[in-house]
Amino acid sequence: MATQQAAQDTPMTEKTKIAFLGLGVMGGPMAGHLARAGYDVTIYNRTLARAEARQALLAQEGLSVRVAATPAEAAAGQDVVITCVGNDADLAQVVLGDEGALAAMAPGSLYIDHTTVSADIARRIAAEADARGILAVDAPVSGGQAGAESGKLSIMCGGTDEAVTAATPVMEAYAARIVHVGGPGAGQVTKMVNQICIAGVLQGVSEAVRFAQAAELDMDKVLEAVSGGAAQSWQMVNRWKTMAAGEFDFGFAVDWMRKDLAIAMAEAENLGVELPVTSVIDGYYAKVQTMGGGRQDTSALVRCLPEGGKK
Repeated sequence: MATQQAAQDTPMTEKTKIAFLGLGVMGGPMAGHLARAGYDVTIYNRTLARAEARQALLAQEGLSVRVAATPAEAAAGQDVVITCVGNDADLAQVVLGDEGALAAMAPGSLYIDHTTVSADIARRIAAEADARGILAVDAPVSGGQAGAESGKLSIMCGGTDEAVTAATPVMEAYAARIVHVGGPGAGQVTKMVNQICIAGVLQGVSEAVRFAQAAELDMDKVLEAVSGGAAQSWQMVNRWKTMAAGEFDFGFAVDWMRKDLAIAMAEAENLGVELPVTSVIDGYYAKVQTMGGGRQDTSALVRCLPEGGKK
């Protein structure tokens, strides 16, 4: 298991140049950890103002990063290029094509993608990178905004042994766990497993919250009692109280969860696998969107269940 201390112990040199493309709620903090770890960091975001805001924020810590105007400009001359954008289309725009990052990267450099996307595009990028003599890792993350800010993300990696070995010291700057799960695309498929599990757990916690409320139980005492046994989960420990209170203004958005579940269900169809419960829960998330909760945390799933009461 990688740790923040391990990141601090990893030898860094001023010659190590990293470009980070995509500075959202996940990418922005991750880029900051790289700057703090001593890397020479260049940042890019399709909305220039966001990149400039991140640059100013880091400057308050005495850290200097360069802002690039295009993906190709950001990637040129870099040892490592990292992306963390929105979806397949965003990733293709930033990475592939004549103006994309790969075209500007030199043979022998390293590409890491932290976006949650389809396994198809991950494999496509890996193949193009290989043709250019570039190492590539698909490395989606889990841990949410809090994990990105604290530098304690879990990262599931797909790629060759050589590529993942090269990427690991870099990712240790913002990871608590790094696991090489297989070849190109395997990281993305593992992230699909992760999201399927989260959806199921959140549905269970949602039903448990409403059940406990209807029974007029002391919600804090119930959490204390059940979170120490087999029912315990990260979602229960971190979201039980906020779900009960109807607070959803944080964490991973419903819109993004629906994007991720769509990817998982499409892959399941390709594999000939049924995901009946996941499909139902995706429908519940669609309902949350119609209720105006698309940007709320995924724990807003509980909104689909009315608060009951004793008859």
